[in-house]
Amino acid sequence: MIHQEVTLLDRIIGLLIGTAVGDSVGLPAEGISKKRNNRIFRQKWHQRLIFGYGMISDDTEHTIFVAQCLLACGDSEEIFIQRFSWCLKWWLLSLPAGVGLATLKSIIRLWLGFSPDKSGVYSAGNGAAMRSSIIGAYFAYNQPKLDSFLTLSTRITHSDPRALIGAKAIAYITAWIIKENLKELPDIDKLEAILRLVENDDQEWLNLVNQIIYGLKQDLSVLEFADLIGQEKGISGYVYKTVPIAIYAWYQHFDNFRDALEAVFNCGGDTDTTGAITGALCGVTIGESKIPRQWREKIVDFPRNTNLLVKIAHKLTENINHKYSKNIPINYDWWWILPRNLIFLIIVLIHGFRRLFPPF
Repeated sequence: MIHQEVTLLDRIIGLLIGTAVGDSVGLPAEGISKKRNNRIFRQKWHQRLIFGYGMISDDTEHTIFVAQCLLACGDSEEIFIQRFSWCLKWWLLSLPAGVGLATLKSIIRLWLGFSPDKSGVYSAGNGAAMRSSIIGAYFAYNQPKLDSFLTLSTRITHSDPRALIGAKAIAYITAWIIKENLKELPDIDKLEAILRLVENDDQEWLNLVNQIIYGLKQDLSVLEFADLIGQEKGISGYVYKTVPIAIYAWYQHFDNFRDALEAVFNCGGDTDTTGAITGALCGVTIGESKIPRQWREKIVDFPRNTNLLVKIAHKLTENINHKYSKNIPINYDWWWILPRNLIFLIIVLIHGFRRLFPPF
């Protein structure tokens, strides 16, 4: 149970910082099988990308883009998608490391002149889900806008309906947390109702909902639940694997950010994206103050960093409180992005080289 009052601002700051923490702590372990993950990291999780500090990747960057676009558009769908399209196009030119294949193809299509509603490729990857929580928070009290903005944010890169279902699941739970001002673990039946509200025709999704509810009622650990849905070797980037595990970890460790994130990291596989999504759900539940200090204060990045996230959260809260009035996006030293990305790429390559050596 959460004993202190968590304001809307606290929740949005927690969502953004939680995304960055889950992304940065999970990043060094991304793509490593559960077995090797255990041998290398020994279930001891801290910032370690570079000399005990962490940096963010595309999971947090895309969340920033969506948040900045929401600031600028108020609730205008046309302004949102135009700005988000340009954010993605210029982001690719900044040479980010680890661009997902579906996202890469869709951005190339944007540069070739495809409209944002036709640029997405048929993929059920988790790229849209990783940036959907902030939309759920922003439009928590406006369901029609929440649905339309989720569709815009998803289909610009992913046209597979499953990608939208996964994004909706994360956004709907985020909106539920805010609308109900959740302070204690909700009934499993209420969680099931939300998940069925997301989609009631896709049998694969409904089967996953049944497995989530079964696992929670049986009190399975996150690792056991991952095994149950076929992720014994590590969490894949398939949205129907990433999203259920993130939701399960959030509910299983409702008011304990560290336990939820460590459970996800111990599963191996796509640890940064699953960590970012789980971090967003946990962060919006408990607020920034209950996110482990050593995790959030050891994110060392520039120009997109935790200070920027806090500033964005303040302005987003203003927008919401003023019925989605437009605001000015936060300015930051964008000219540092390319050299930062080159440094980041070198660091990532060093980590990749390290993986050539034991323990296997």
